[in-house]
Amino acid sequence: MFFVLSKTLFYLLMPMTWIAGLLAYAWFAKSPTRKKRASKIAFILLLFFSNNLIVNEAIRWWEIPTVPIAELPKHDIAVVLTGVTDTQREPKDRVYFSKGADRILHPLQLYKAGKVDKILISGGSGRLVSRQKDESEAEELASVLKLAGVPDSAVVLENQSRNTRENATFSAKILKNRFPGKRYLLVTSAFHMRRAAGCFRKAGVPVTVFSTDFYGSPRKWTPDYWLLPSEGAIGKWSTLWHEWIGYVSYAVTGYL
Repeated sequence: MFFVLSKTLFYLLMPMTWIAGLLAYAWFAKSPTRKKRASKIAFILLLFFSNNLIVNEAIRWWEIPTVPIAELPKHDIAVVLTGVTDTQREPKDRVYFSKGADRILHPLQLYKAGKVDKILISGGSGRLVSRQKDESEAEELASVLKLAGVPDSAVVLENQSRNTRENATFSAKILKNRFPGKRYLLVTSAFHMRRAAGCFRKAGVPVTVFSTDFYGSPRKWTPDYWLLPSEGAIGKWSTLWHEWIGYVSYAVTGYL
């Protein structure tokens, strides 16, 4: 039940859902005063959530910063969380990446630089409805590492988890049974790191965090950046809001 709610409930709480609801209310409301008030609130919310400067500051505050590779101590295992490919896209002769490809490309760099000895990839399918023949994300990312020359002996798969909590729970079993007492490096998107690290520590796995896939960007003060509306800002708010909702729900249910 929690898995289904985690994949559906956040749509009702997204900023664009509020704006669309207010516009619909303004359209159907009979009172001119209520129409005007709802339209005004929707317009203000749209200006706020489409502002690049505001969303960038929010993201920069939330994301966990990373460290230069040269300054990173040696770790035995990098634990990589999936959620960056489309396993159902066809033809099935390639891996289809989304924005978060850094989640696997940066661990590959770490491996090549001698910063990690092994890479554990954690992730099955995060879809509500998945087909039995679908390859897990962990398997897809492992195929990319193989193409890059990483030997099978350096890659460990956890391909059953469907969300962040299961990433931590199932990975913890592998780490405790096969690699106890080692140094673990957790790799995921910067906006997702707070929740992911909390889940792993709750599962009894002490991790060093290594953030990738940043949504925040260096500050700019040009008029077009802080004045003009941007559809990209709305998309970033949706990503950030989804993560905030996930973090709160995990905290409430005791997953962190």
